[in-house]
Parts: sequence; structure tokens; C-alpha cells
Amino acid sequence: MKKISFVDLKRQYRENKTEIDLAIKHVLDSTHFILGEEVEQFEKEFAEFIGVKYAVSVGSGLSALELGVRSLEIGQGDEVLVPVNTYIASASAVSLVGATPVLVDCLEDTFNIDAEKAEKLITEKTKAIMPVHLYGQVADMEKVLRLAKKHKLYVIEDACQAHGASIRSKMAGGFGIISAFSFYPGKNLGAYGDGGIVTTNNKTIVDKIRMFRNYGQKEKYKHLLLGGNSRLDNLQASILLVKLKKLRLWNAKRLENAKLYNKSLDDLPIITPKIFPNYNHTFHLYVIRVKDREKLMKYLSSAGIPTQMHYPIPIHLQPAYKELGYKKGDFPVAEKLASEILSLPMFPELKSSEIKYICQKIRDFYRG
Repeated sequence: MKKISFVDLKRQYRENKTEIDLAIKHVLDSTHFILGEEVEQFEKEFAEFIGVKYAVSVGSGLSALELGVRSLEIGQGDEVLVPVNTYIASASAVSLVGATPVLVDCLEDTFNIDAEKAEKLITEKTKAIMPVHLYGQVADMEKVLRLAKKHKLYVIEDACQAHGASIRSKMAGGFGIISAFSFYPGKNLGAYGDGGIVTTNNKTIVDKIRMFRNYGQKEKYKHLLLGGNSRLDNLQASILLVKLKKLRLWNAKRLENAKLYNKSLDDLPIITPKIFPNYNHTFHLYVIRVKDREKLMKYLSSAGIPTQMHYPIPIHLQPAYKELGYKKGDFPVAEKLASEILSLPMFPELKSSEIKYICQKIRDFYRG
């Protein structure tokens, strides 16, 4: 078996080359590259896909989070509850507006924020809670929404890894007052560069973010507020329009791949990801938990199988956040997970024969 890719974007491009090339050519022929027809159409179609009134595209997932938080007028002196077990961008978005991320431990079975622990951390400074739908598994939004209503908090969804994920058919990105998605190339819905989008049902927020992303202007050369430059370009939007039509099929294939992994690994000393009733897990990443992680990673690498860790260092132990005053041992669940998690190759075009090969090599490792 030749070397397997962790994510094979070449395979995806080859399968969709004609449509993608035509979409790109249309933009090149138009020479309209910034905030044009394709951007407007993609925003419309993505909002419809999520089931919300509005979507505003921006330059990245981090920008979507940051501008979303900023639009709620959260800033200096405010606190936002953020899971400790996530990519650092979730916390960075809070810090970049001058507010403080208050870190919350996670649930061991879903990797997502523990709402009961979050409630104990609420103070008079707490303005919002940010559930992150990690790896494509939607957080327990029933508990999060109940908590937010009780304490009058905004719900800011980080759905950067959860395009198309849902609970009882309600999409991630439709629960919070604002939600953020990333279109980083390796995501379930990925561009060929950076990109992001904010979804909401609030027109006031939409108007603010449209100004924030474009120098604070509502009309050319009239700047109503202080803004920056965070715009999705037409080339990326044209590619995303092609891919959005295929997202449901791709997500279904990811779920099929995950089920094959789970079935093939269920008799080994491995904790595989759970698939819960009424939850549509979209498996942006397929993450297992193992005790001998480094040895297994080395063994699989020698067999041409790449693996990664998402994420090896929880936010509270990152040097960038040392001023928050956390120490090792403060978040035992997240720290335990960080020492055990291992991401295996996962993408829609991954063949069942490749998954079986990966699982056989894992089986060989445990046989010694």
C-alpha cells in the first residue's frame, strides 16, 4: 500500500476539476475579485443551508469569531466562557477585542464544553458562552442554551469544524446569536485559501459585521465606525459555491468512513469516537484515544500512515496565555484527553481499502 494522505485535496480537486475550473474562469473573465456576485450568492446559499436569515463572509474563521464578538460590544472588562479543549483561535477571538476568555473543562465523551462546570465560573463580568463543536460533533446545545437563558448570556457558536453538523436536524450555526465558520482548505467545506463566515438572524449584527470587514464603511469612502480588511474574495466564493452543493454527500461519506473505523477497531484497547442518537456528527476529524500514542504514531508513520494530534497542548498551558494564571492540573479532563488523542486520516474520498489497511496496521501494533 502506498503512502496514505491525512487529507487528500488533490483527489477532491481531480473529481470536481471541470466545475471548479469553470467557476474560477468565470471570475477571471469578469475581473471582479472583491465582494462581488459570487460572494453575495455564496452568502445567500450558505445562510439557506444553515437555516438562518443572514450570512456575512469574512477573511478567516478567526475573523468570523472576532468580528462576531465585537459586534456584540463585548470588550475590556468583560468575560466569555470558552472551552479549554479547542484550537487557540476560539480564545484568541475573545482576547483580540480586549475581553478575557474564562476557560472551561470539557466532557470526556464528546470533547466539548461542560455546561455544568461553565455555570460555576459565571460572574457579573460574564457576557457570553462560546460552545465549540469540536471535530464536527455538536456541543450539548440544550444545556448551553438553558444556561445562557438563565444567566442572560449571549451564545457564540464556534462552528469552524462543524459545517453541516446538526442535532435533531437543526444545524450547527443556527443556535447562537452569532456563529462562526472557517473555510480553511482542509475543512469539510474548504476554500483554496483562507475564508470564513458569520451566520445570524440579527440584522443589526449583519450590518455591523459588513462594516467591520470593510474599513467601517457602509457606502464607499464614508466610514461609520473603525473597521479593518477581512473580506472573502470572489475566487474563493466561486469555489465554495461548487463545493457547497456536494457538502451533504461528502459529510455522509465521512460518517460512513467513521463507522467503518469504529467497527474495525472496536475490539482493540482504543476509545473510538461516539456517535449519539439525534446527533449528525460530520467528522471533520476522526479522533481516537490511546495510551501508547507516540509509539503508535511512529509505527503508523513507518507504514506510510500519517497521524496528527488535535490538540496536544490545552489552551491553559499555552505560553501565550500564561497571564491568565492557570497551571497544570487545573483542567484534568482536557489534560487527560491531550495526552491520549490521535487523529487518523479522514476525508470523503478515503477508500474503504485504505481504512482497512490503517486498521490492520493498528491491529498489528497491538499484537506486538
